[in-house]
Amino acid sequence: MVKYSRQRECILNNLRSRRDHPTADMVYESVREELPKISLGTVYRNLSLLAERGQILKISANAGADRFDGFMEPHNHFICRCCGKVEDMDYVPTESITENASQSFDGIIDTYELQFFGKCRDCISDIRD
Repeated sequence: MVKYSRQRECILNNLRSRRDHPTADMVYESVREELPKISLGTVYRNLSLLAERGQILKISANAGADRFDGFMEPHNHFICRCCGKVEDMDYVPTESITENASQSFDGIIDTYELQFFGKCRDCISDIRD
């Protein structure tokens, strides 16, 4: 059992209050407003622990820093290949996706993560301008 930590609670509350999928550095800057003496290392360690415990999502994109999400309801993500922004997507595939995957896998699938990649609206606008 992990003992209570005010820093961890602050980090978790910070992530649950936002939808911008921040990097660890962004969380650090934001949390420092409430806990000015918190270290970047403490933020990294607590983000890792929270992700391991399933309290937050860690989103690893191919390039750039990992992003974090405190919104734990089932949802998917779009990751922009140009700017690295991560956005929630309302699109939820049918439940048959796990049934179909289970047919070709010798094990038990209880969840999945789906990520879409491309260019976000802002990056498309920059190209057109």
